[in-house]
Amino acid sequence: MNDGDILLLKGEGIIDLLTGRELELMDVVGQAYVSHARGDSSLPHSQFLSFAGEPLNRIIALPAFLGDGFNLAGLKWVASFPANREKGFDRASAVLILNSHQTGRPLSILEGSIISAKRTAASGALAARCLTNGLKVTHASFVGCGFINFEMARFLLASFPSLSQFYIYDNEAKNAQLFKEKCRELSDNVEVTCLADVNELLSRGGLISFATTAVKPFIETLDNCPQGSTILDISLRDFTPEAILSCDNVVDDVDHVCRAQTSVHLAAQLVGNSDFISFTLADLLAAKVAGRPSEKTVVFSPFGLGVLDLAVGKLVYELALERRHGTVISSFLPRAWTERKDNGR
Repeated sequence: MNDGDILLLKGEGIIDLLTGRELELMDVVGQAYVSHARGDSSLPHSQFLSFAGEPLNRIIALPAFLGDGFNLAGLKWVASFPANREKGFDRASAVLILNSHQTGRPLSILEGSIISAKRTAASGALAARCLTNGLKVTHASFVGCGFINFEMARFLLASFPSLSQFYIYDNEAKNAQLFKEKCRELSDNVEVTCLADVNELLSRGGLISFATTAVKPFIETLDNCPQGSTILDISLRDFTPEAILSCDNVVDDVDHVCRAQTSVHLAAQLVGNSDFISFTLADLLAAKVAGRPSEKTVVFSPFGLGVLDLAVGKLVYELALERRHGTVISSFLPRAWTERKDNGR
């Protein structure tokens, strides 16, 4: 590519580039977490664009800079419209823009929903691997049968080859059935069981991933969830403050997750502090802590940091250049104004 060119990458091409790279993506996401924890990043708070009378719909802007070998800035602009599923679309759509750290000039425009889902699942699977303390994991459960939990299933299978059973729940039975059928594409060795009650799913304990479209908590207690379980609260708003406070809590970034009326934010508002948060995932990755805080159930609540999109976006960008994927738009940026001839128009 020449200076002023820009690389355009479509969703299907990104899927091709990332297929089979689950463990590599987990490593990349882990490196981004550690770099961010060291302070080699800039991460303003996400900005939420909401719509009057439409509480489920939102578009979020996540600007970020990540140094420490990544050396990229960028912006993810991601929309969540749950009713899209009824129209045959995915709930989420997104665009990711990558900018050079040296010049600030844009390098690439990427379809962002695939990258967003992959980095989210990589984050959750990484936390699961750290928090299960090397134990053999034979079953996992999923609350919410959409694309994010489907990617979670993919990454958990890559992380835990011993998995042989999935339990799934969705408040729409048709979603659960479709999820079950899609899981056959991931593995022939996992039995998938649809459950009609979320509490029955919780009672099975173990490793549980929540990825719903809930805007208010609907899990009031985790008393029926066996101690020692690991819950990945990917959707962030499923649990009441009381449920959160009954568990050990691990997050990706304390400041970011204690905002926007997440379950952790509600708990912090209730008790007036965030001291109930045991540590961050980066603390585990950097070996600042040894493992689970206690034998209690632990909840991992990742806010979803823009630096993760940059880290995965850089991998995609470099793979695309290496394999000549995507479309190069030549001379996307204009020449410097001093070099342009002014013809009066």
